Amino acid sequence: MRSSGARDVKARSTGIKRRLLGREATGRRRRWSRLRRAVAVAVCIAAVAAGAFVLLDEGDDPVTPRALTADEVNRLSVTRFLNYRAGGRAVTITVPNVTGGLVITGSIDYRTHTGYGVVRGTGRDASSDGLIRWTPTTVLVRPMPNPPAAAPASPPASGWYSRPLRTAGMTLDSALAIALDFGSDRPDNAALLPQNGAAWVGREQVRGRRTDIMRGPRASAEAGPGAHGKADTGSNTSTSQTVRYWIGSDGTMYRVEIAVASAPRPVVLDFDTQTYVPVKPLPGATPTP
Repeated sequence: MRSSGARDVKARSTGIKRRLLGREATGRRRRWSRLRRAVAVAVCIAAVAAGAFVLLDEGDDPVTPRALTADEVNRLSVTRFLNYRAGGRAVTITVPNVTGGLVITGSIDYRTHTGYGVVRGTGRDASSDGLIRWTPTTVLVRPMPNPPAAAPASPPASGWYSRPLRTAGMTLDSALAIALDFGSDRPDNAALLPQNGAAWVGREQVRGRRTDIMRGPRASAEAGPGAHGKADTGSNTSTSQTVRYWIGSDGTMYRVEIAVASAPRPVVLDFDTQTYVPVKPLPGATPTP
């Protein structure tokens, strides 16, 4: 029969083992808790990084420009032709300047190279409010103190003031001339686009549509009989401007941004901002071809 002293030693030994095991289990739980927290933090960081990448990929200045893929070259080469094939497009043209700015809301007929819409100004340009109509050589304005939200489908027969379209130093006329040339009766030369600076510069949603942002072809604004803004895909001219296109998966043009030397910020053309209304000729007048 064991003595009471032996029983006391065994009891103390058992208690020590239990305490050691308890401390070890507590340590394991603490280490596991720390590990879980570390994993959670890593997951959050990864999620934020992934989100940041998506935002950069969809933003205005997303990633380093790269060469166009074959599909992107093809879409860029046909985007102006698709405007021409559609006959015309509804457009909003934002023209900035140092004294305010102008916004033209209307339509462009890419078969006759004629634009027509409502023009509204801000700042010192508020006096420009009214109707506007333009061709590659002529700008017609009809002042109105309170212009309608949309230009009348049938333009008024009187009250128009005519002047030549001039692009030298005139941001508005440069924008109007270039806007007319975003329609062409044939695709651009796809082989020349990469040689003349065309590049992919990002992606962005435009009114719910996913688009690729592409740089080029460049645009030049010329004035004079038979001249109009030209997408320059093959030559280097002093009037060339930097252009960015927002193009859908089928080649549809949804936005264009043009850096014009006389403007403090780029001119912006947004397409399909309203319903396209065919541009009708002025009563008693023949549209300029």
